[in-house]
Amino acid sequence: MEGNLIGLWLLAKGLIAGLAIAVPVGPVNVLCVSRTLRNGRLSGLISGFGAATADMLYGAIAGFSITFLIQFLKREEFWIRVFGGLLLVAIGVMYFRKPVQAANLPGEDGTAGADFSSTLLLTLTNPTTVLSFLAVLAGLGMGEHREWWLTFLLVGGIFCGSMLWWVILVLMVNRFRDRFDQHAIGWMNRIAGLAIGGFGIVTFVIGLKHGR
Repeated sequence: MEGNLIGLWLLAKGLIAGLAIAVPVGPVNVLCVSRTLRNGRLSGLISGFGAATADMLYGAIAGFSITFLIQFLKREEFWIRVFGGLLLVAIGVMYFRKPVQAANLPGEDGTAGADFSSTLLLTLTNPTTVLSFLAVLAGLGMGEHREWWLTFLLVGGIFCGSMLWWVILVLMVNRFRDRFDQHAIGWMNRIAGLAIGGFGIVTFVIGLKHGR
């Protein structure tokens, strides 16, 4: 009985941690909003699923305290930031130059794999994600060692918390999707491109400073 209560408590804490990591505005949030407006909620949810999967992987690294992976991420932070920054800039340019067209039906473009892999990669190439998880886990008193199955519950809670945010965001944006015409979608593409490219430049500059 006590073990079940501890498991539920860790699941709840993981949920809080996942939300705390996913909610702050970043390039993945911008991508999810833009894709939901352009392609529908399925595209936005798949994009969020990719980010939640990456959060779960980093949560597992932090939760299981996989020291050699954490040390690798810290050691190679320069190259990860530079690569991630350039990737963001490239995606930003692509979105800024995306031709104006009407919103597509869900799944019309057949880009589910690209939606998932792009947000997965963008989240994985941000080394501060795992460091943020370490800080959040410590702040919630989850830094101590525990049985492996309890840590699995913790990691599962992190995924559920992250995915919960993406579901909420996508459903909120999708509700207003019909109000966006071609002109509005064109402006959204440009705004998304500038925002994502801006995040990329900041990430790249931080990487260069970190490498000095």
